[in-house]
Amino acid sequence: MNIKKILLGILMLAATSIIAFGQIEAGKSIQITISGVPDKDRATITNTYPVSESGMINMPYIGPVQAAGLRTDQLQSKLQGLYKSSGYYTNPTIQVISNAIGANVAQESVIVGGQVRRPGPVPFAKELTLWGAIQAAGGATEFGSMRRVKVIRGGNQKSYDVTKPQFMQIPLQRNDTIEVPMKTILNG
Repeated sequence: MNIKKILLGILMLAATSIIAFGQIEAGKSIQITISGVPDKDRATITNTYPVSESGMINMPYIGPVQAAGLRTDQLQSKLQGLYKSSGYYTNPTIQVISNAIGANVAQESVIVGGQVRRPGPVPFAKELTLWGAIQAAGGATEFGSMRRVKVIRGGNQKSYDVTKPQFMQIPLQRNDTIEVPMKTILNG
């Protein structure tokens, strides 16, 4: 009888560990890869993301998403659904790996994407400006237009001409997404 209870206890403990193993934790980081989208977007989105202490990750184009407490497969489905329902992509495939390199994350970030040299998360500091975030991402590429830089905050979007000094100093907030668009013939 006692052996059965001990074995049952061990099995229950093992099952609990297996279920919790794939669960995303606040204060850690996760690796997200995406396919089935344009190459520039794949380069922007595929990255390591810090999970804030409040359990959020900041995803390009769609903003903050609750990640902590979900299993990796649940977050994959959630992100795919959000990108589809927002109209950004018709058939994205997302893979999430929890507890990626740099497991303990002390700071939150902003996301810089589009035509910059190193797209992805940039550590947030309260004095971070629009110009500073773009420079922290390696600056605009030769194809990037600094005249129509988008800042996406809480689902709202504003464009700025960052070649003008008054717009270089726009203060950023946690979880902002910055998009440096491609130059066009009409708008360099």
